[in-house]
Amino acid sequence: MVNYVLLDRDGVINHDSADFIKTPDEWQAIDGSLEAIALLNQHGFRTVVISNQSGLARGFFDEPMLNRIHEKMRSSVNEKGGHIDDIYYCPHNTNDLCECRKPKAGLLKLFAAEKQVDLHNTFFIGDSLRDIQAAQSVGATPILVKTGNGQQTLRNNPQLQTSLLIFENLHDAANYLITR
Repeated sequence: MVNYVLLDRDGVINHDSADFIKTPDEWQAIDGSLEAIALLNQHGFRTVVISNQSGLARGFFDEPMLNRIHEKMRSSVNEKGGHIDDIYYCPHNTNDLCECRKPKAGLLKLFAAEKQVDLHNTFFIGDSLRDIQAAQSVGATPILVKTGNGQQTLRNNPQLQTSLLIFENLHDAANYLITR
């Protein structure tokens, strides 16, 4: 059986920006996140990114630019000895009535169908309430990291303190997963 860990991108792997990550130069890894992905891979986990990218619909960047950003992310992970198996993203705006924008579960369901994965045996690491809600809606186990929007998510939703696995960052979450 293949074990997958699903990862939100902005705020989990790389620093987030209220102005969106629009170019490869703006994509900057959070300390330890690339090593965390490599660590997961070395312990038999495959990693997949599940990300909302409304900057496409808003015209802040186009798909070729998004592909270049993702290529930088992938090559940065590869340089640390890790690998991202796949990237699923929602290109729609917040008001679009799509099924793929988290907290809806469309991207997770698409991933599960394509990879033939039981989401009940899958962890999803995110930094926002919508990541948690998307994971819960399909039976995946959510993990919240305090990087990115994680601290604000906890302040706005104090009930999560008692109901979730919460870690300082992706590296701490990865350490938990490989030792559990």
